[in-house]
Amino acid sequence: MSKSPENNGSAGQAAMPTPPIVSREAWEAARLEMLVREKAQMRARDALASERRRMPWMAVDKAYVFEGPNGKVSLLDLFEGRRQLIVYRAFFEPGVFGWPDHACRGCSLGADQVSHLSHLNQRDTTLVYASRAPQADIIRLKARMDWVMPWYTITDGFDADFGVGEWHGHNVFVRDGNRIFRTYLVNSRGDEAMGTIWSYLDITPLGRQEVWEDSPKGYPQSPPYKWWNWHDNYDAEATTNAKWDQVTDAGVKAFREIAAEERKST
Repeated sequence: MSKSPENNGSAGQAAMPTPPIVSREAWEAARLEMLVREKAQMRARDALASERRRMPWMAVDKAYVFEGPNGKVSLLDLFEGRRQLIVYRAFFEPGVFGWPDHACRGCSLGADQVSHLSHLNQRDTTLVYASRAPQADIIRLKARMDWVMPWYTITDGFDADFGVGEWHGHNVFVRDGNRIFRTYLVNSRGDEAMGTIWSYLDITPLGRQEVWEDSPKGYPQSPPYKWWNWHDNYDAEATTNAKWDQVTDAGVKAFREIAAEERKST
């Protein structure tokens, strides 16, 4: 590491050593070298997601009860009619740092990361939060923090049974009719990456449901990009817009040409 002569530090702070300062050409070369490793990491991540879609399922036979804003609901109700369900156990209850004004700082940071859920719903997936706080407190907290995800009160041993009694985590479920199966759990540092539509879909048994994915035969899949829409337009537009088809087709063609050129140069 070398120290830039311009980097004298802010007032009251020691100067910070920086990487070498290089030309545009050298910077581009370093960036392309890093890109090779980043693409390898991305392919490895896709391969892990593929293996995740082939993990065994665990039947959920116990009848769990939650309290919602409109009264008692079952685990099946939490799906909201969709095929997949992700339940994040957030710590907001007596004894948690921040109570009663706030939920756990870490869980709250994660809640701030949650992207618009309409896109996740479009892939037949529901995300909900669950805590032991009463609904009145949850409603108050959501209003204060501008959070809109469904948030339920745990009333029984759901958290302990699914490994989130003493620690946060995302449990993933899928249903076949009224039968429910547990398919995955993400906790600890794995929760740091959660919040985007893609991070949620990549932990589900059906994945992103796009044709490029390596999924078991018979899994639902559609062309990438084409199902994307403005979050307020999914209900209004039942079929793919022809103009958007043209845009995405042109984009895919350009991506393939770039990839072909990169393969030639390596």
